[in-house]
Amino acid sequence: MPRLRFAPSPNGHLHIGHAFSALSTWDAARHLGGTVLLRIEDTDIERCKPEFVEAIFEDLHWLGLSWPEPVLFQSDRFDIYAEAGNRLRAMDLLYPCFCSRTQIAAAATQADPDGAPLYPGTCRHLSHGDRIERLQRGDPVQFRLDMGAALARTGLLTFTQIGPTIADRPQIRYARPERWGDVVLQRKGTPTSYHLAVVVDDAAQQITHVTRGRDMEAATDIHVVLQMLLGLPSPLYHFHRLILDDDGRKFAKSRHSESLADLRAKGWTPDDVRRAVGL
Repeated sequence: MPRLRFAPSPNGHLHIGHAFSALSTWDAARHLGGTVLLRIEDTDIERCKPEFVEAIFEDLHWLGLSWPEPVLFQSDRFDIYAEAGNRLRAMDLLYPCFCSRTQIAAAATQADPDGAPLYPGTCRHLSHGDRIERLQRGDPVQFRLDMGAALARTGLLTFTQIGPTIADRPQIRYARPERWGDVVLQRKGTPTSYHLAVVVDDAAQQITHVTRGRDMEAATDIHVVLQMLLGLPSPLYHFHRLILDDDGRKFAKSRHSESLADLRAKGWTPDDVRRAVGL
């Protein structure tokens, strides 16, 4: 049976862009004769709050959506993500990086697909002794994937996309993870990044289809290389359109976009939401 997932982060209230993504995912599951699992991506302990988790449940139930229990919380799975990171470390594919964001911005000559400064690989060239000394000293550290070494192991990578609608025929696409450089997979005190956790959880939950916004299309490159390195299956991917505000920008928690709770308070119904997003 097809298995899909909706995986919000409880670091703010859901907005109409989240509603479109959720409704699209449940609609896709109905078309495929499958089910949708709810996953709470709460690895950011400082920003994720229990009240936002409850608000997510309330908003999704208001939209008429339901899901099997229990719900997976990523904060309960740090040991599992750490083990995945240890497997990559045993392959000599992770290295400690001590660079600050300011240092990276000053040294970078390119940008990654998200527009952020592309890490130039500074700490990849540190000697073993320098790494040990700085780790023992307790310097702020994050652990990066040596992308060049990783791709030497995997070779050419592909993934399967369904689009532009979920009913279309699958097509093979080439992944280009090299354009992301040496991505961060772990930080001191946090044994995972979004990228590492999502591939581990998709495999654990036997997800067969991933529906996500087009803004996440490029990140699939990273997920494909991690799936190959860790021996995990790769789901089928469908990238849906984004819902934009009056200024042509996607809705975002960081810009305090109007929430579903705000719309509900103004008298909106779930049917109003569907009409507003073109479903």
